[in-house]
Formats: sequence, C-alpha cells, structure tokens
Amino acid sequence: MNAPKKDKPKHLGRGLESLMGSIINIGQELSSTPAAENKHNVPIDKDLQKSRAEIAVSEIVPNPFQPRQTWNDDQLKDLSNSIKENGIIQPIIVRQKGINKYEIIAGERRFRAAQLAGLDKVPAMVRPTSDSEMLSLALIENIHRADLNPMERAGAYQKFLETFSLTQEQAAQKLGEDRSVIANHIRLLSLPNEIKQMLTDGSLSMGHARAILALPTEDLKKKLANRALAGRLSVREVERLVRIALTQKDNATAKAVIEKPAHIKDLESKIRGRLGTNVKIIAGKKGSRGKIIIEYYSLDEFDSIAEKLGVNSD
Repeated sequence: MNAPKKDKPKHLGRGLESLMGSIINIGQELSSTPAAENKHNVPIDKDLQKSRAEIAVSEIVPNPFQPRQTWNDDQLKDLSNSIKENGIIQPIIVRQKGINKYEIIAGERRFRAAQLAGLDKVPAMVRPTSDSEMLSLALIENIHRADLNPMERAGAYQKFLETFSLTQEQAAQKLGEDRSVIANHIRLLSLPNEIKQMLTDGSLSMGHARAILALPTEDLKKKLANRALAGRLSVREVERLVRIALTQKDNATAKAVIEKPAHIKDLESKIRGRLGTNVKIIAGKKGSRGKIIIEYYSLDEFDSIAEKLGVNSD
C-alpha cells in the first residue's frame, strides 16, 4: 500500500515580495517625497539592502503608522506555534531608522508571533522608505487584509483619503476596491461610540450597523443596536424594524417600535424568576409566532431548569 502523500508545508505570510512591488508603486505614485528620503541622515547598511538578513528582535520596533488597533491573541498563538516548528519563511520588511534600529514596514503580525515564540532574531529585508510611503504601505497592506474589523477598515480608508487628498472614487481605483465598499465603511465612523465598540469586538456585524445607520437619531440607533445584541436579531430582523420605525410619524413612536414591548419584558422577567436563568422572548414578524430562548451555563443548571419544567433530563 502506498503511503499517503504529505501535504506541503504552507508558507507563512502572503508573498510579501510580490505584494511589496505593487504597494511600492502605489506609495511612490501617491507620495511627493522621494522613496529614498532619509531625513535623519542615518547611514544605511548596504549589505542588508542586498539580501535577506537576520536582525535582532530587540532592534526592531512596530510601524508608527500601523492602522490596526487590535490583534487576535489566538491567531498570534497559532502563528507562533507554526513559527516554532517551521521558522519564518517570508521575511518581514523594515526600514533603518538609526544605528541598530529598524521600523517595520510590513509583517508586524509575524514579528509579534516571533516575539511570542521567543526568537532572538528574525529574517528581514531592509528597504529605504520615506514617512509618506511608510504610511501608504501600512494602510494598503492592512486594508487588503480580510481580518480587519469594520472599524479598523473604516479608519484606514478615511486616513488614506485624508492623507493623500483623494476622493472615494480615486481611492477605490488606487486600492482596487468598489467605491461603495469604501463609502459604506466610512459611514460607520458617524455611528455612536457605543455601536462602534460593538463592531470592534465583533458583537455586531457590519450588516446590522448599515441598517441601523438609516435611523434619524443617535438615541434610536443605540436602542436598536442594544436590542439587536440582547435579542440576537438577524440583519433582516433589524432591517424590518428600521423600515417600520421610519414609517412612524415621530421619534417617540419610532422608539416604541424599536424597544421591546413592556408586556414582553414583563413576561421575560416572570419566566426568568421562575426558572432562575436568563430568558429571551423574540416576537416573529407575525404577532402569533416567535420563540423563547432559555439559557443555561452548566449541565447542573440545565438539569435544574428541566426539573422546574417538569421534564426528566435522565
């Protein structure tokens, strides 16, 4: 019997050398500063520029223009374990900022994972890069990552527009995006901070937020966001509530549509008191249908709830 073929080890990263080529071109096109600008007159190590080199982790600092605000700890741990086993196949890209001092241009995730793995040195490529190009590189690399949360992406798009004085259409052409994608993300920046945080931590989706944006006041937006979160409403359910709210004569009646009816809250409270656990009642589109969600947090609690309902859980 033939032995099963082993999968080839996957390369870490996304082929930064090919990525950097297109990014550098965009950066030079957007920047009015020469690519080799060296404001601090730092002597550049030409040997490092020619090939991949091993640079001490202690000599490298993160990109000061990094738009990413949060890092997924589980993903970093997974990448760190992979680095321990396979090493770093794709070098990070850095620029020299002083004697034995480098700033990351691209590859900060791998750098952080390498730190977590306890590496003393990492493979790196040194590229002379101006501040303006540094900013464009950081924005472009991160904008094209799928795992940015909606608020990080929105902030990156906005900074890209402001930094290079671009219209949304121009930015879309530079980044290879649809203009509507950029516009929809930038609209998120007008949301109340409470909802922005929900988008940042992933408790609310961009689909929910886009629907909520149609509401006329900040108060209505926050109330619907909180109801969507508490009631685990789908995007379609939120869109339905928004449509109904927008047909009301004033904000007071719209608020009544968005908020859970008082008698439903009362019923939830009574059932919660009887069962000793969190209970949600979600009305369907038709008043005669809906669902009741009973939560439990351990098997013992499940048995207790079943007993109170008169059900034998054995």
